[in-house]
Amino acid sequence: MFESVRGAVYGLYARRLSRRLAGGRLPRHVAMVMDGNRRWARQMGFDDPRVGHRYGAEHLDEVLGWCAELGIQHVTVFVASVDNVRKRDAGEVGNLMRMIEEVVAERLRRPASPWRVHLAGRLDVLPDSTRHALKLAEESTRDSGAPFGLTIAIGYDGREEIVAAVRALLEQEALAGRTVDDIAQTLSVEQIAQRLYTGGLPDPDLVIRTSGEHRMSGFLLWQAAYSELYFCDVYWPGFRKVDFLRALRSYAARHRRFGG
Repeated sequence: MFESVRGAVYGLYARRLSRRLAGGRLPRHVAMVMDGNRRWARQMGFDDPRVGHRYGAEHLDEVLGWCAELGIQHVTVFVASVDNVRKRDAGEVGNLMRMIEEVVAERLRRPASPWRVHLAGRLDVLPDSTRHALKLAEESTRDSGAPFGLTIAIGYDGREEIVAAVRALLEQEALAGRTVDDIAQTLSVEQIAQRLYTGGLPDPDLVIRTSGEHRMSGFLLWQAAYSELYFCDVYWPGFRKVDFLRALRSYAARHRRFGG
């Protein structure tokens, strides 16, 4: 009885939030740090906290559905940093990579998927099977005509991304016969931005981080310079639609200054 009443109240509240957002200012691009999978599993009483990665991967599918429903054109998700892949326990990393292959990459390749996949990060630090699965998802959706764009940040570090972009620019300009002084005189924000992993994609309007942590952890350091930030206390697998709608409500109520 209690569960049915709670479900009815939750549904009513979600519908009320949706109505308030209808016709309002929604972000074109939402980026999300999907944090707290293992802590959620411990909170739920699982003996093996790595189980949280599967629930987290499954939940991404649901959250992407909310984004598509609201017409959010682009989503970026932070799956794993370079340090996550290199420094965490091998068993945990292997489990996470399997979830990415079996749940995320596989579902995005389905013909009915509304998402075009773009990859951002050091794919060379990933296991061969994970890299292959993600590249296959990217290639198979590139010309699919899908209406929405999904960037998967994996093996990602924002500082490494900026260094790599500057290095690529210097190498290209050097091949063209330009000196360091020449490059310095004409160096621009646009030149670096074009060479980031996300070159050509819109910067995020809103960045959401779950789990209650109030930091960026190297995520989209360049791209999120003028983004609105929203920190949510729930762990990623427990991130509900009402939590998402609250983040959008917060965004709609803010006056974006873009550095001004």
